[in-house]
Amino acid sequence: MNKAEIITKINALSERVQKYSKDIATEEATKNALILPFFAALDYDIFNPKEFVPEYTADFGGKKGERVDFAILKKGVPQILIEAKSISDNLETKDSQLFRYFTATKAKFGILTNGDLYKFYTDLEDINVMDKDPFMTISVSELKDNQIPELLKFSRTSFDIEKITDSASDLKYLNLSKDFLEKQLSNPDDKFIKFVLNGIYHGVRTQKVVDQLSPVVKKSLSQVINERVNDKLSSALDTSIQETSNKSDDTIDQSNIENSDIVTTQDEIEAYILIKIILKDVISPDRLFYRDNQSYFNVLADDSNRKWIVRIYFTKSKNYFVLHDNANTSFEFTNITEISNYADKIIKVSKQYQK
Repeated sequence: MNKAEIITKINALSERVQKYSKDIATEEATKNALILPFFAALDYDIFNPKEFVPEYTADFGGKKGERVDFAILKKGVPQILIEAKSISDNLETKDSQLFRYFTATKAKFGILTNGDLYKFYTDLEDINVMDKDPFMTISVSELKDNQIPELLKFSRTSFDIEKITDSASDLKYLNLSKDFLEKQLSNPDDKFIKFVLNGIYHGVRTQKVVDQLSPVVKKSLSQVINERVNDKLSSALDTSIQETSNKSDDTIDQSNIENSDIVTTQDEIEAYILIKIILKDVISPDRLFYRDNQSYFNVLADDSNRKWIVRIYFTKSKNYFVLHDNANTSFEFTNITEISNYADKIIKVSKQYQK
């Protein structure tokens, strides 16, 4: 199975998780409906007892009868241990069993999963002792594009312990750093507030001062991030709009305008270009088109009405866009650049048109 086929299967599984997760009530049902298909999508023969072993013995010390849910073997030696939980389980406090199994075997990687969330562990800090923190965590239902190459490393044909280990350390601390910064950006703690105040406040940083200025620091963090994002998007939009305006009016009319009474506005063009930028790594820009209608502005793939991705509505009372998913999910926005806040959702719905 090649990489493109694996990605297609993983994307299909993502939809499966969204569709059936509420109907799955037990751990066994989770294994059969979600976890086994996940490893099958990674090209493992889940019915081959020499490669994919259920209830693998992992006795720990004097404790006998210990069994991990699944083990992936290579030449009879366990490489990956998989501890499965129910889709309804919170995995935050569920890693103790996997920790014991990891120490009891020669496996290099451990995976804790509830069928949607997958936590990948190894022994970066102490040999043969599973790290407390995973080096990678993915959600199948909300898989990000930058996670796919890392996930592909765990496919049967690409699996290479040394290559994964080499990147695991950077990946682990990159993710931990991102998690820390995201938490601080949304709700900075006192230590972080004091760190910021150390560079801007020259008086005594009492707890009263920290409490007083905490909302100000939080607001400033939010504004800095938004301004940087808007600056980059505005720069990209200005460039793309200039390129669009350089095209002949005849070309634009022939490819996009079906009704001469419809006027395509600057806002609509900017929204179209922004979506092209968002989708540049998913769908080639030359496959994306727009069609302006009386009531909405359509962004579609391959110039086909059946392949619409986003419908954008500019009205007097509000602006909003609708995604081409099962629920036709809609989101309101004030400024066009706010559409980028939903980039992950737009990318996800567009994947149905990937080639």
